[in-house]
Amino acid sequence: MAVGDLSMPLMHPVNGVRIGIAEAYIRYKNRKDLVVFELSPQATTAAVFTTNAFCAAPVHVAKANLAQKNARYLVINTGNANAGTGTTGMINAERSCAALAELAQVSANEVLPFSTGVIGEQLPIAKLEAGLPAALAALQADNWTAAATGIMTTDTLPKGASEQFSVDGVTYTITGISKGAGMIRPNMATMLGFVATDVAVERELLQSVLREVTEQSFNRITIDGDTSTNDACVLIATGAAGNSPLTQRSGALFEAFYAALQRSFIRLAQLIVRDGEGATKFMTVKVEGGANTQECCDVAYAVAHSPLIKTAFFASDPNWGRILAAIGRSGVPNLDVSKINVYLDEVCICENGGAAASYREELGAAVMKQPEITIRIVLGRGEANDTVWTCDFSYDYVKINADYRS
Repeated sequence: MAVGDLSMPLMHPVNGVRIGIAEAYIRYKNRKDLVVFELSPQATTAAVFTTNAFCAAPVHVAKANLAQKNARYLVINTGNANAGTGTTGMINAERSCAALAELAQVSANEVLPFSTGVIGEQLPIAKLEAGLPAALAALQADNWTAAATGIMTTDTLPKGASEQFSVDGVTYTITGISKGAGMIRPNMATMLGFVATDVAVERELLQSVLREVTEQSFNRITIDGDTSTNDACVLIATGAAGNSPLTQRSGALFEAFYAALQRSFIRLAQLIVRDGEGATKFMTVKVEGGANTQECCDVAYAVAHSPLIKTAFFASDPNWGRILAAIGRSGVPNLDVSKINVYLDEVCICENGGAAASYREELGAAVMKQPEITIRIVLGRGEANDTVWTCDFSYDYVKINADYRS
């Protein structure tokens, strides 16, 4: 069950990007499971990857290829993660690049591979190779929505963001897709995300900007606290809008571009939480008054990861003692609990470390019945603040993950 509006917006094509989708029968029949992105020769590409030490073979290969060449093609399969697959997995990831490169007449290190799905099973590389001609034949500029469907695993709906903005009479475009519904605690990055713009951006600046907006979005969501082995976020700047490449963090175009990119990334990140496996509640955890950003995040994630809190929210049970327990075990040094206030939306449930004098159970219960809830925690230690987005745990979360390989 998705929380809120997950409908796909109008997905504006990005000049310099074409996308093809095909059925390769990687795991299931009668579904598109192979996606190819074709990027214009002048496009610059930046990427961030999972920090999981057991990162998948395609992550290793994509990192190595991007360090050598600018990307011309991306190849993405769903249904199989090609993770925990050893030497054979590496060979198969490299084969997927070589096969696409031969068909597209580029070098193999100009192809970046991405996989998502079940861990520990060998990628059926022959099926992937057989599906590539159809994916290339289907290349179109307006295939963003189809691609969003093609990269789904346990997602219930495709996820997209797209907007246009104008500077000095020129209209620019940012469009992107993401996937993810479980095994989500990006630490960068446990999802798949592909975002493109027609703004020309120098590669070093593009990489720096990507890391920043990722930190503000995909690195501030969690569904279950599990950092995946696979996933990545790619930012492509085709330069097709014709501006002089951005090299500095200044000027009207950079400011408008950065703001639009932030909005797009936050939307894509929040859509993952809203479509969390079995989710019925979308929860915003705001921590204010911290001594620094790190301790704000430590507190926010302690609350957002807690199964006891997440199940209480599913049941609409204002058992706020569970929130205090999570704050207390967050690891913040020398935490003075007598300064802490906690709110459910505008209802103060904890004041100066104890039950708020104004709090009544029916007030908390009314907030907990809402599909979207904000938990605001005021630490009283400084000026730092941060926000994490999460969802509840329902019966369906257990069912989905118990049956995942069936």
